[in-house]
Amino acid sequence: MNHEDLRLWSKRAADWAADYHAGLRARPVRPDIAPGSIAAALPPAAPEEAEPMQAIWDDFERLVPGGMTHWQHPRFFAYFPANAAPASMLAEQLANAIAAQAMLWQTSPAATEIEMVMVRWLAGALGLPQARGVIHDSATTATLSAVLTMREKALGWEGLTRGLSGAPRLRLYASDQTHSSVDKAVRLAGIGQENLVKVATDTEGAMDMVALAGAIAADRAAGYLPIGVVVCAGGTSVGAFDRVGAVVALARREGLMSHVDAAWAGSAMICPEFRRLWVGAEAADSVVMNPHKWLGAQFDCAVQFLADPGPQIRTLGLRPAYLETPGVEEITNFNEWTVPLGRRFRALKLWFLFRAYGLEGLRARIRNHVSWAAEAAAALAAVPGVEIVTAPSLSLFSFALAAGDAATEALLARINADGRIYLTQSRHAGRYVIRVQVGQFDCTAEDVRMIATVVTELSR
Repeated sequence: MNHEDLRLWSKRAADWAADYHAGLRARPVRPDIAPGSIAAALPPAAPEEAEPMQAIWDDFERLVPGGMTHWQHPRFFAYFPANAAPASMLAEQLANAIAAQAMLWQTSPAATEIEMVMVRWLAGALGLPQARGVIHDSATTATLSAVLTMREKALGWEGLTRGLSGAPRLRLYASDQTHSSVDKAVRLAGIGQENLVKVATDTEGAMDMVALAGAIAADRAAGYLPIGVVVCAGGTSVGAFDRVGAVVALARREGLMSHVDAAWAGSAMICPEFRRLWVGAEAADSVVMNPHKWLGAQFDCAVQFLADPGPQIRTLGLRPAYLETPGVEEITNFNEWTVPLGRRFRALKLWFLFRAYGLEGLRARIRNHVSWAAEAAAALAAVPGVEIVTAPSLSLFSFALAAGDAATEALLARINADGRIYLTQSRHAGRYVIRVQVGQFDCTAEDVRMIATVVTELSR
């Protein structure tokens, strides 16, 4: 295949993509296939000779669409969305065609400078003063970067050179509603799972401030070294929020860094009326949100805002001779702000996205999703035998059957086998619950109403 072939097949791929999205409602959201069936349909080894593109295309159409869970399906209400607005998809095509390695300013000047401006645009849209930051692949990487920075600042940056052997026992604090990426960060940062202190939460799912202060004091008395606090702003399980400002203020009084995990809910903060949920985020050292979850940016795209990038650059930056930019001293090289050296041109899709829909267009979608989720919760509450376990937090709520965990789990299995909608599960207060999260970019009010229709039919 050469570039002229690419011209032909790219046009065909664009037509296929348009037809695929237009026909998604007619497909089950999740495929009904057995594990291993796709792998069994592939040859055991790579071909020795080139194959015609038509044969490759035919196999793609035969195997892939029917074997995928359709994340862009307008009735995908599981997990959190991984949205792909058409403008974002177009930008990704262009970024893929350019195929730049955006690790340094000199390797991709436009990619670097557009990223700087897009972070500033997004900070302004969210009402944040942290107008500097970096685009990561996911919130997991952003949280790991923040935790590594907390570790090094607490150790006077000696962990980078001397290692953790002989260092005091480090302690990180987070609520029991935080995402598992925080657990992964303490493991990968060498802090250890046992040193992630999961602080109890109150009846509203917010971190207990007395318990947090007590845990920090107890650890210091025991000779441990507290390094920071991760603040939950829209937990994955049921959408819990810490009292962000209170936690950030306590961390600052204790001399600790703070990182706000708003991976999902952060997108909603482009709507001023929702910012009451994270009041105080503007004072945090680090904030992460994922435009790929709810703003329409193609996965992957997680933005970390930093009050002062200096500590993170000092922690993660490494500039050998072969990565220097001759003749330039002070320059932004985003590889020094994050874990990977290699970086994609992720800012392009944000540029296209903001301009193609405008902030008002994006706000309208989010407001619709929040409103439609509230309507769906009310409709489910009227279904006999169904209980709303957690009320809507923005566009996320959970429900269960009064008959108990086994009945609720069986209902979820029937819902997902039915295929008209896709939901997932969690556990809350010891109870098996079914999560509903409204946020797919192209869903409509009618799509959301299908939730109550399906649950009513299948819970009888």
